[in-house]
Amino acid sequence: MAQQDAQNGVSENAAPAVSFVALKPQLFIEAQKANDAVSFYKAAFGAEEVSRTLNPKRKADQETPLILSAELKIGGSSFLVADTVDDSTSPVKVGGNGVVFCLETEDIEGAIAHAVGAGAVVDGEVVEFEGACGGGRVGKVKDQYGYVWEIYSSTKKVADVDV
Repeated sequence: MAQQDAQNGVSENAAPAVSFVALKPQLFIEAQKANDAVSFYKAAFGAEEVSRTLNPKRKADQETPLILSAELKIGGSSFLVADTVDDSTSPVKVGGNGVVFCLETEDIEGAIAHAVGAGAVVDGEVVEFEGACGGGRVGKVKDQYGYVWEIYSSTKKVADVDV
């Protein structure tokens, strides 16, 4: 048991574990395109907008206020779309940066067609795969902000693992 705890990052002298309520990836989008990105994710993936915070530095007389961040939900998962402004102290790069988002569906071709209709670009062909999700089929699309979205359908159930 001690060896298993050590593999899981637990030691005999460890403080009580911290628990988290959620993990919300944050996509940084060029400030002028953040509103368009929110609209794209709604159209391409059926995202639901949960909340929005406007950027207080945007002048009130301008037609479209910049968003500071918007929380979107797809299925049971949420993510944030955040703008990058000139005076931002965030060291992140705008656009895709090695992160891939995975969406599970039973209709891969339909989901890809829907995303392409909203402005995404197909990234390769739908292929069979074996891996952490138990195997199945996967296709990819890339949005106009540089992020890759894997759309997959699992054909096998992952076996229950005794812990």
